[in-house]
Amino acid sequence: MEKKIRKAILPAGGLGTRFLPATKASPKEMLPIVDKPMIQYAIEEARACGIEEFIIITGKYKRAIEDHFDSAFELEENLKRTGKKRLLEEISRLNHLNFAYIRQKAAIGLGHAIHCAKPFVKDEPFAVLLSDDIIDPDTVLLQHMINLYKEFNSPILALQQVPIPDINKYGVIEGIREKGNVYRINNLVEKPRLTDAPSDMAIIGRYILTPDIFEILEGIGPGKGGEIQLTDALCGLLKKRPIYGYLFTGKRYDAGDKIGYLKATIDLSLKNSQVSEQLKKYIIEVAARLKN
Repeated sequence: MEKKIRKAILPAGGLGTRFLPATKASPKEMLPIVDKPMIQYAIEEARACGIEEFIIITGKYKRAIEDHFDSAFELEENLKRTGKKRLLEEISRLNHLNFAYIRQKAAIGLGHAIHCAKPFVKDEPFAVLLSDDIIDPDTVLLQHMINLYKEFNSPILALQQVPIPDINKYGVIEGIREKGNVYRINNLVEKPRLTDAPSDMAIIGRYILTPDIFEILEGIGPGKGGEIQLTDALCGLLKKRPIYGYLFTGKRYDAGDKIGYLKATIDLSLKNSQVSEQLKKYIIEVAARLKN
């Protein structure tokens, strides 16, 4: 019987080396994009789909994430007293959500991080969101994936076509179009060489997974980079049940990369009514200077 997606896992135990020294003692997931940390965009995306239980896989120096999603009594009382209703709403509207935090003792791969959540997920299907993959908030990628899970009762992976020179940064699928943007997956390869890539469709940071993935994760060893790779576990699961991919054609930002992070900051700032007009003027000024 099909079960509702009630829980989301957000792996946040990585070292954030691409943003050093900023991430030496602060979580990469707490880097701000406009006025919210990047992990909050993922939380809000899942919340819009009716998910209210979150399992965040953390590591050393990640306490700021826990503090951010906790209530802040003194600050909230101060905002009430000073009549700052909009700010009060902004910082308290996620207070009703349920969070569990699990410490990943070593950053040894996405597969290992997901397996850490097994005691909380138990026998339910669940979503996985990688918070440094920022999805345009105006799109409904995760909701499309949840709808497809209800239709197929199978794991659903988010896919995006990427330039071949970048294909070795991703897990890549081989599949057959089922309908529209939906593909039935035949094979998955983690970070293939450019000449070995089975397609240009890469797995991006949104997944709907079923609890039988945990048994597969328990039985695999280290893969590429000496890490427990989720892609390897999905290959094992593929031998037991169908897996589908949804080809996303909207806007996604790889905010785990400095250029992607800056692009996300600019584009989401231009959608923010508080700063968009001033930022547009500044961008025009900068573009004029660059022409000279």
